[in-house]
Amino acid sequence: MISLIFALTLASIQEMPVDAVPDIASESQTEAEAEAEAAGKPEPQRDPVTGELPVDPYQPSNAHAGAAPFAGTGMRDAFHGQEGIHRVVNGMVDRAIVDPRISEVFVSHDLVRLRRTLFEQFCHILNAGCDYTGRDMATSHRDLGLQIDDLNVLVENLQAAMADERVGFAAQNRFLAKLAPMKRDVVTR
Repeated sequence: MISLIFALTLASIQEMPVDAVPDIASESQTEAEAEAEAAGKPEPQRDPVTGELPVDPYQPSNAHAGAAPFAGTGMRDAFHGQEGIHRVVNGMVDRAIVDPRISEVFVSHDLVRLRRTLFEQFCHILNAGCDYTGRDMATSHRDLGLQIDDLNVLVENLQAAMADERVGFAAQNRFLAKLAPMKRDVVTR
């Protein structure tokens, strides 16, 4: 499962242009689901409540979020609470799945689960009242073969989503700095 954390390399985060990001397009199903449907293969049964595909069991823990939460409510407020965090996550994922530089990374992933776990991760780190139930960063990115260029593109998409939400530049940089150390767990090539 892709986590936002592979999007964070602070070394290249000064002021990246956000106008170079492709237009957002909505997708109702992943490309993998469309391919399976076209090939006549049945898709695994989605959870009737969440709409997510099944995953192997693991023990959820806030420690898996990859960073301790910010203290106080300043960062939560800068992101406009849980509603704003949802918009940032959805904006970033929407951009990533149509960005030709990185879209192939997302082809076979459960985008419903990805959006939920990224929201939980951001919400937890931004101290907005959420628990993170996803896997740890190293496990969730182990077989993806991500490179630093993939990370840089995702950071651009995240910055554009934060700018759309009118998150201030200082708050953006504080958040990215909090996420940046996770790079070692997600970039594998």
